[in-house]
Amino acid sequence: MERIIKLKIEKLPEGYYLATSEDVQGLVAQGRTIAETLEIARDIAKKLLELQGDELPQQKLTQIELPIVVGM
Repeated sequence: MERIIKLKIEKLPEGYYLATSEDVQGLVAQGRTIAETLEIARDIAKKLLELQGDELPQQKLTQIELPIVVGM
Protein backbone atom coordinates (compact mmCIF):
# COMPACT_ATOMS: atom_id res chain seq x y z
CA MET A 1 0.00 0.00 0.00
CA GLU A 2 1.30 3.45 -0.83
CA ARG A 3 0.93 6.68 1.11
CA ILE A 4 1.49 10.30 0.19
CA ILE A 5 3.35 12.36 2.75
CA LYS A 6 4.50 15.95 2.55
CA LEU A 7 8.20 16.63 3.05
CA LYS A 8 9.87 19.90 3.89
CA ILE A 9 13.40 20.03 2.44
CA GLU A 10 15.83 22.77 3.34
CA LYS A 11 19.46 23.36 2.45
CA LEU A 12 21.71 23.62 5.47
CA PRO A 13 24.63 26.09 5.68
CA GLU A 14 27.03 23.11 5.57
CA GLY A 15 25.73 22.23 2.10
CA TYR A 16 23.63 19.22 3.12
CA TYR A 17 19.85 18.90 2.69
CA LEU A 18 17.48 18.20 5.57
CA ALA A 19 14.03 16.63 5.16
CA THR A 20 11.32 16.65 7.83
CA SER A 21 7.61 15.89 7.75
CA GLU A 22 4.61 16.93 9.78
CA ASP A 23 2.79 13.87 8.38
CA VAL A 24 5.16 11.30 9.92
CA GLN A 25 6.23 12.02 13.48
CA GLY A 26 9.99 11.64 13.95
CA LEU A 27 10.96 11.75 10.27
CA VAL A 28 14.29 13.51 9.86
CA ALA A 29 16.61 12.71 6.95
CA GLN A 30 19.83 14.32 5.77
CA GLY A 31 21.74 13.84 2.52
CA ARG A 32 24.34 15.40 0.24
CA THR A 33 21.85 15.88 -2.61
CA ILE A 34 18.09 16.32 -2.81
CA ALA A 35 17.78 12.92 -4.50
CA GLU A 36 19.80 11.21 -1.76
CA THR A 37 17.78 13.01 0.92
CA LEU A 38 14.49 11.90 -0.69
CA GLU A 39 15.68 8.29 -0.85
CA ILE A 40 16.71 8.33 2.81
CA ALA A 41 13.45 10.04 3.82
CA ARG A 42 11.42 7.42 1.95
CA ASP A 43 13.20 4.58 3.79
CA ILE A 44 12.80 6.28 7.17
CA ALA A 45 9.12 7.05 6.54
CA LYS A 46 8.44 3.42 5.66
CA LYS A 47 10.09 2.17 8.85
CA LEU A 48 8.38 4.77 11.04
CA LEU A 49 4.95 4.02 9.54
CA GLU A 50 5.48 0.32 10.18
CA LEU A 51 6.41 1.04 13.81
CA GLN A 52 3.48 3.44 14.28
CA GLY A 53 0.99 0.91 12.92
CA ASP A 54 0.54 2.77 9.63
CA GLU A 55 -2.10 5.13 11.01
CA LEU A 56 -2.23 7.53 8.06
CA PRO A 57 -5.46 7.32 6.08
CA GLN A 58 -5.20 5.86 2.58
CA GLN A 59 -4.87 8.59 -0.02
CA LYS A 60 -5.31 8.75 -3.78
CA LEU A 61 -2.78 10.66 -5.83
CA THR A 62 -4.73 13.38 -7.60
CA GLN A 63 -2.38 16.36 -7.56
CA ILE A 64 1.18 17.20 -6.60
CA GLU A 65 2.59 20.70 -6.18
CA LEU A 66 6.34 21.05 -6.70
CA PRO A 67 8.35 24.25 -6.92
CA ILE A 68 11.02 24.53 -9.61
CA VAL A 69 13.86 26.99 -10.02
CA VAL A 70 14.20 28.67 -13.40
CA GLY A 71 17.31 30.67 -14.15
CA MET A 72 16.93 33.88 -16.15
